[in-house]
Amino acid sequence: MVRAIVGANWGDEGKGKLTDMLAADSDVVMRYQGGANAGHTIVNNYGKFALHLLPSGVFYDHTTNIIGNGVALDIPKFVKEVQSLVDQGVPKPHLLVSDRAQIMMPYHVLFDLYEEERLGKKS
Repeated sequence: MVRAIVGANWGDEGKGKLTDMLAADSDVVMRYQGGANAGHTIVNNYGKFALHLLPSGVFYDHTTNIIGNGVALDIPKFVKEVQSLVDQGVPKPHLLVSDRAQIMMPYHVLFDLYEEERLGKKS
């Protein structure tokens, strides 16, 4: 069975909680788009976790978690998030990352900051 969870309310609909609930019985959980600015909180037997890049299936040994090609992947944040789980006793998750995922580089962040500053001065 394939299940898709899609939000239409600019976030905050509870997609993360629903995904976590369904992930327990899923073979594959995929994060298909977005970046580290998004996030959802999961509370389970391991503790309380704020996930920003990782799919909700990372807490289940039997689940393969996929980072899709629509994700803006900040690699240092990704590595830190995985390590944070392991440090808190979560088994190392089964992860696959699309070779077409968008890699966030430091200059992307700087460009965004400069653009926000430029636009702020004109408004």
